[in-house]
Parts: sequence; structure tokens; C-alpha cells
Amino acid sequence: MEPFNILTAPAMPMAESNVDTDQICPARYIKTLIGPTNDQALFHDRRFDEAGTPKADFVFNDPRYKDAQIIVGQRNFGVGSSREAAVFALQSCGFRAIIAESFGDIFANNCFKNGVLPIKLETEESSRLQDSVVAHAGVPLVIDLPAQKIIGPDGAEYEFSIGALHKMCLLEGLDDLSLTERYLNDITAFEEDYWAALPWLRS
Repeated sequence: MEPFNILTAPAMPMAESNVDTDQICPARYIKTLIGPTNDQALFHDRRFDEAGTPKADFVFNDPRYKDAQIIVGQRNFGVGSSREAAVFALQSCGFRAIIAESFGDIFANNCFKNGVLPIKLETEESSRLQDSVVAHAGVPLVIDLPAQKIIGPDGAEYEFSIGALHKMCLLEGLDDLSLTERYLNDITAFEEDYWAALPWLRS
């Protein structure tokens, strides 16, 4: 998993609540290979018409935000089904962080497991940051994970909270498997002691 430390990148405003995972990644794309060379899944039914032409009125097709790696949303981003493919779809288009007032719990956990940082801000702060992103379209903002702060494109600063374990895993690029492997010696020692004490369980 790619480590997350300090991200300096433009952001995209998504001024709507309850953006669910079926919008982020329609169900028919769940079993397809989603990646940088196949980025059509993300918001497909909102990005494209039936002929596959980009819809000019959807924010993802606004040229001002073409280099965005951050989404600034509103309430309940990522609610709905538990599909991890929603996070894969975001990654396929280069998104590393989502800032919103709240998230679907499973979506947020899937983000952490795959190196995408979900950040909660209070409603007033989220609205202020979104307004700044619109007013300064294309101007990078900074997400400083070690310091747990955001510097908006207008220079305003916002602090955010994150669990210690999630923070460590993001900073060090540890997914669930690599985190478990850190304790491999302890696991092996426990198993050896366990079977030595209870050998009859093997029979």
C-alpha cells in the first residue's frame, strides 16, 4: 500500500449529501479489473451518457478540477453497500483523500485499508473549505497527516482527528496483511508454545 504522508494537490467540490457507493461504483463494475488503465467505473452513470460521452454538467468533467486528488463532499459520503470496489474506483482516477462531514462506516474502513484518507470536518468547516475550493479552482490544498491538519487553497487551516492505528498504517503504508506480518515472530512463538503445551490436540 502506498504510504500517505503530506499530500499537496488540487481538490474537487462535490456539493451534495448521501453520495452512495452505487453511484461511486455501479454494481456491474464490481467484478471488473479496476485500475489506472480502466478508470471508467468511477461515477460512470453520472460521468457519461448512454453513448459514452462525458456529461458537461457533472463536476468530474469540469476541466477546472481535472487534476484533483481530493474530494470535498458533504454528509454521508460513501453510504450504501459495503463494496470495496468503490474505493478502488476512486483510486483508479488518482484520488487519495476524501473530506466530508460524515461517511458510511464501511466505506471509511475500506478507505483506510487501501491507503485513501477519509477526513471528517464539522459542517461549517466543510462548507467553508468547499467554498474555498470553488473560489480557487485548481489551486492545491495541503493535507498534512503527521500534523493532522488541512491547509486550504486560501491558506485557512483545519485540524482533524484520526485513530492512532489508522494513522500509523497510512503513514507506513501498511495494509491488514503487512500489519499482521509485523507480529509474525510473536505468532510463531505462540503457536510453538501452544502445541508444546497441548500436543494431544494434533491427534
